[in-house]
Amino acid sequence: MRDGGRLAAAIEVLDEIETRHRPVRLALKAWGDRSRFAGAKDRAWVSGLVLDVLRKRRSLAWRMVADSPRAAALAALAFEWGWPVETVAEAAGEEPHGPGPLTDAEWSALRAPQDLDAAPAAVRGDYADWLDASFARAFGEARAEEGAALARRAPVDLRVNRLKSDPVRAMKALASLEPQPAGRLEDAIRLPAPDPTRRGGAVETIPAFSKGWFEVQDLGSQIAAACAGAVAGKQVLDLCAGGGGKTLALAAAMGNTGQIYAYDADARRLTDTIRRGDRAGVRNLQVRSPVDPDPLKGLEGKMDVVFIDAPCTGSGSWRRHPDTKWRLTPEALAKRTQDQDSVLDTGATFAKVGGRLIYVTCSVLLEEDEDRVEAFLARKGEAFAVRAATVDPELTPFLTPEGYLRLTPASADTDGFFVAVLERVR
Repeated sequence: MRDGGRLAAAIEVLDEIETRHRPVRLALKAWGDRSRFAGAKDRAWVSGLVLDVLRKRRSLAWRMVADSPRAAALAALAFEWGWPVETVAEAAGEEPHGPGPLTDAEWSALRAPQDLDAAPAAVRGDYADWLDASFARAFGEARAEEGAALARRAPVDLRVNRLKSDPVRAMKALASLEPQPAGRLEDAIRLPAPDPTRRGGAVETIPAFSKGWFEVQDLGSQIAAACAGAVAGKQVLDLCAGGGGKTLALAAAMGNTGQIYAYDADARRLTDTIRRGDRAGVRNLQVRSPVDPDPLKGLEGKMDVVFIDAPCTGSGSWRRHPDTKWRLTPEALAKRTQDQDSVLDTGATFAKVGGRLIYVTCSVLLEEDEDRVEAFLARKGEAFAVRAATVDPELTPFLTPEGYLRLTPASADTDGFFVAVLERVR
């Protein structure tokens, strides 16, 4: 495909996302199914432009003084990909597959875009207006900068699996991808943010990945798992295990000692946990499936650590899943806070006296973070106490006055994460 056809395809996908409210993954798949002629490079190009538009939809519209998929796609090429205006015009007007020549208004906006500094915080931060009050609670005057950081492309972070390898060997295995230490944790490796026009999946092609030497996991997620503290030889319950990312991180820290139990309300997600655990060499994992009767029976009051990676809006992962921020609604946020209250109360029943309850979200919204912990503590009286959620002195700057850990792309160069460590004292 030529650039004009690729641009037209990206606009078509963006139109479908906007008019039919389809997740980006499904909209791209539908276009791919209709476009068998498109090669791997074409699909990567279209996907990359669509995702970059979704990351910065509001600021692109502001700069173009036009809120349409076409205007946003043209703006992304000029302002995000650095194309000269003449190159954008050439692609748009390409016969017969381009989306059509630039209008006078488009020429003008691309050459002299509206000043973004004059835009409201929600526009500069690329999030919905209804979230501005929540961002103001969390970040105050820095909310636009925090939102903008959540709208940038993310690097690829890896966690070295100590059950199979070590950082030195893993770095050698990844040499072709230009790995660097991610910092903050010894076992964290970082690869540069991928070029949006190139096909992803390079990590999975490294033979050491299939051997279980490392897992793809954001540095913030790795830090959240490390906040569980010393877990070797302990009894650990991962109550919202999902696909098993943090389960595997906890298991590696346990060194195949003690016992880790993985549970999730969605049995389908646990199939990945089993498969990934086998590849990682985990031998102390018990998967407790909701399809079984009373799957967590016998664990009440016996766990040294109950890890709760709570269901949340995912606002902290907008860099990787930009379409989700435009689908988020006040009603969905309210439903998530109810889910979080429920899972916290459930998790509390499994922690033994002296045991720890680790509450984690990949959200930057206080409604899902501090508010939920404070409400939980109010319900539980003096049964639980807050402990500082830190595993390294370098992380101290990210502690809130209450002792919670808050990470964001702007502050810590990670996805957005919140961690509260609660100890059962009676």
